[in-house]
This record gives sequence, C-alpha cells and structure tokens, in this order.
Amino acid sequence: MDLSVREVAHLLGVTEKTVHRWLRERAIPAHRLHDQPRFNRVEIQEWAAAQGLRLRPEMLAPAGPSHHPQSLRGAIERGGIHFNVPGENPTEVLEAVTRLPGIPDGVDRSLLRQLLVGREALTSTGIGGGVAIPHPRDPLVMRVQEPVVLACFLEHPVDFRSIDGAPVHVLFTILSPSVRVHLELLSRLSYALHDRALLKLLTKPASPEALLDRLEAIESQERTPQP
Repeated sequence: MDLSVREVAHLLGVTEKTVHRWLRERAIPAHRLHDQPRFNRVEIQEWAAAQGLRLRPEMLAPAGPSHHPQSLRGAIERGGIHFNVPGENPTEVLEAVTRLPGIPDGVDRSLLRQLLVGREALTSTGIGGGVAIPHPRDPLVMRVQEPVVLACFLEHPVDFRSIDGAPVHVLFTILSPSVRVHLELLSRLSYALHDRALLKLLTKPASPEALLDRLEAIESQERTPQP
C-alpha cells in the first residue's frame, strides 16, 4: 500500500513538515508517483523501527474479517529465549542464530543465513539501546506456518553499526508467514521496546518467565481502550 506524506506523518506521530524535511535530506525511503512522494508501508515501518521511533497502533497491517491479532508473547514462546548466543561480529552471530532450535522445521537454514547476513551487510538492523531486529526482507521466502520470534541474548556485546553506536546485546529475529503478520509483529515489538520495565529486564537479562510476563502485560495494556 502506498502512503502519502500526510498518512506517514500521522502514522509516525510527526508533522508533515518533518516528513518533507526527511525527504529533502533523503533520510526516509520514498519513491515518486506522478511527481508526488509516495511511501511503501513495509519500508516505512522497518525504517521507523530502525530509527527507534515508537510506532502508532495504526501501523499494524490492516486486518481482514477472519484475522486474529498476533501475540508477541506467543511468537517468542514458539521461537524461544536463548542465552549466550556466540559470535564476534554480526555475521557470526546471525550464523549462530540460524542454528538455534527455535527455527521452525522445514526452514532452509542455509537460505535463512544468506538472507540475514545479506540484509545486515546492506543495512544495519540495530535499532539502538543495544537491540537489533534481524529478519528476512521478504517473509514469504521462509514459508513458515506460524510466526516465530527468537529472543537471543548474546554471549557478549557485538557492534552491529547501530544508529546510536551502542553494541548489541540482545536481538529479536522475526520469521513470519505473510507480510501482514510481519508488519504486525514488528509493530508490536517496536512498541514493546519503548517499555522501560521491559528494557530493564533485557539489560539484566531476566528469566524467561519474567520477560514473557512483562510482554503479556504490555500487550494487555495495548488492548485496553484509552479514555
């Protein structure tokens, strides 16, 4: 879906003037249609996550009548929480991630490695604060049945060329069965990573139970209507 300047400004919670400034600085991904700037929803959402922007709820992919909201906690339970993931650089870390048991059966691990490493070589998935969110750019390639998120605490911090220069100590790898689910999980994760209590748990790191409980609390707050 192509978005206008006004729609992007609304979704990111900024002014149209800010979006136009980003366009002049070539800081935001865009293309032109009939001499007007247009934005791809997937590119904008990934760019916003990489910039550490807190995505608005509307950034969730449009849901159809049979759509069931995706649970970030459920996706992480399927992918697992992994500690002491080895690696001296991003390539070694991502290779180690593809060997973890949380990768769904049937996924071509060699292909996944190529996609993750290739993507990282083009654009850092480090979003700042010691966190990275590596994932295949095209989720359909992996052909997974259910979305999974692998939460990986690294053996030691690794430089992922993050926007704030901080080395990464935890990363979340997203594998989704569709673009819609990919967008939804990325939105939920980006939203959750602005929760101070969760960030504190990620720094320790805390027990899997504490992390999952905090994620459930965040999702419950997200579902509660605001007065």
